[in-house]
Parts: sequence; C-alpha cells; structure tokens
Amino acid sequence: MPLSNRITLTQYLIEQRRRFPTASGELNALILDVSIACKAIARTVALGALAETPAGGAVNVQGEEQKPLDVASNAMLIRQTEWSGHLAGMASEEMDAPYQIPASYPRGKYLLVFDPLDGSSNIDVNVSVGSIFSILRAPQEAIDSGRDVVEADFLQPGATQVAAGYALYGPTTMLVLTVGNGVAGFTLDLNVGEFKLTHADIRIPEDTHEFAINSSNSRFWEAPVKRYVDECLAGKTGPRGKDFNMRWIASMVAEAHRILMRGGVFLYPRDSKDPAKAGRLRLLYEANPIGMVMEQAGGRASTGRQPVLALTPASLHQRIGLVFGSRREVERIEQYHNEPSRREASNPLFAERGLFRD
Repeated sequence: MPLSNRITLTQYLIEQRRRFPTASGELNALILDVSIACKAIARTVALGALAETPAGGAVNVQGEEQKPLDVASNAMLIRQTEWSGHLAGMASEEMDAPYQIPASYPRGKYLLVFDPLDGSSNIDVNVSVGSIFSILRAPQEAIDSGRDVVEADFLQPGATQVAAGYALYGPTTMLVLTVGNGVAGFTLDLNVGEFKLTHADIRIPEDTHEFAINSSNSRFWEAPVKRYVDECLAGKTGPRGKDFNMRWIASMVAEAHRILMRGGVFLYPRDSKDPAKAGRLRLLYEANPIGMVMEQAGGRASTGRQPVLALTPASLHQRIGLVFGSRREVERIEQYHNEPSRREASNPLFAERGLFRD
C-alpha cells in the first residue's frame, strides 16, 4: 500500500523541535520510545484474553488489585524507555517508589511518570482504555551528581511539564500529545506501523451540552457539585435554559478523548465517601498530564476550586478531585465552589425548615 501524505509522529516532532534550534533532540527520542511502548500495549490489549501476560493479583500502593495487563503495560513502558540515556528515573501508579535507571544504562535529564493502563477494570467488558504519561525535567543537582532519584524530585507543579499525553486503545489506537504548543492527535496506521497525524491543533469548544460524572456517588457530593448537576438535569426548564446529556464510561482516558473531540465536562470531585482522601485521581500521573492536554487545547482543568497545574504535589501518589473540559463549564463549577453557601447566607429563621414553616 502506498504511503499517505499524512505526516508521521516523527516528522511532527522534528517540526516542533525546529522552534528551538539549540534543542538536542532527546525529548523527541523519549516521546518516540513512549509511543513504541504504547504500540506494544495496544497489541496486547487487542489480544484480550488471548494475551500471554504476567500474573496479576498483587495489590499496588493505591490499595488496588493489579490486573495482569496493568503489570504487563508497566513493564513495557519501563523496558522501552530505561535504556536510551534520556531518563534520570520514572514513577508509575503500579510502583510504590521511584524507579531507578539500571547502572548498565546511561542516565539523562528527564523524568517520566505514567499510569500504564488507565481504566483497566474495563478490560473484561471490552471498553476503551489507555495509557497516560507526563515528562518532567529532573533537578539539575540530580543530573550533575548522578545520585538515585528520590520522591521529592518528582514533586513539581503540573505547569512545569515538558510534554504530556495519552494513548487510547479503542476501535483505533490513538496517541494524543502536547509539547507545549497545542494538542495533536495521531492514529496508528497498522499498514506501516506508524502513528500518523489525523487531528491537528485540537480545540475544545468553550460551551457544551454534556457532562460526565459517577452519579452513584451523589449522596457523597459537596453542595456545589450537587448544585451544578441538578441544574444540568433540570434542562430547558431549569436555570441553565438548555438540556444536557450525562455520560460515564469509567475510563478517564476515554472521557478525556470524547471531550477533546466534541466538548464536555468531566467531574470526579472531592467528596465525603472517604474523608481521609482529598479525591480519587492521582495528581502526578493522571490529573497533571490530562490537565496539560486540556489547557493546551483551550479547555480548563481544576480541582473544582483552583487550577490543577498550579498545585505543588505533596507526595508521589497524592490524590485530588478533578474537573476538566470546556472552559466555561469548569469556570462555572469553580464559581459555585468559591461562592458562599446559599444556606449559610440565608436567615436560619426563615430557611426552608425554619421556625415559621407550617
């Protein structure tokens, strides 16, 4: 089959590098290594129950049972990126502590953090899943000294990310990437084994008629979240004056991709289900990379109260609440969180259940 006129991921990265004449090309090479690992994961995911994968069943640092494909995907990303000399270390959802580059390999100036297989609980029912990744610069002191990386090296605000993205394993395999100059989507061409640019300069509509939230947790929601969802569900007769559709795939990569393609807002907010946790999603390797993609595409990513990318992580596996998508909707949710409570602002004597109610 003849080659198409679509540019490849490699060509795209070369074009991006030309904006920085002094760049070494190491970042490009690292992203290409990540993309190769994603191709291997895509192939394994596509095999489903036919795939020969390591045993699962162990419990990771999140307290979640590891599925065989979680373990396999984690190993593929490590194996494909550790050897090249571009990395000083890695961190993953599936590893308790930072991963050290073996002494037999050269070390580089970047840190890679990733969720190797987001949404893996959906594998058994054949729903789209994906891999999420973020690239940070290692502290200069760690590069110069050659010491082992430590947790503190990774605790950088999302605004410092050099690149971020995700791979989506669905009917087609896609790689969505930002290197700080907008967002581009690449589809895996199985005829030549290359990612080809199919979605240039992705932009999220500012307005939307869709929202995604797990409504089974509604009894645990904070008042601003409940207010927002109630207003959406009220439709044309409610304060929003328009009908909304509710979605929930239970795979954040799939949710993020839908929002990139046609707009929407995703909420996995902080709630009272487990008061010890400030949220359910991991800041470093879920919220920050997805947040960077959303912001670069003209959307917004927030805890519900403040921009995600401004947060300085407190720990490697820190969890937060997350809201992202069409900018105006996310800003509305932030507004609701930052407004004084309507109940607190009212006179308790004349409240709905006040003293003078019949």
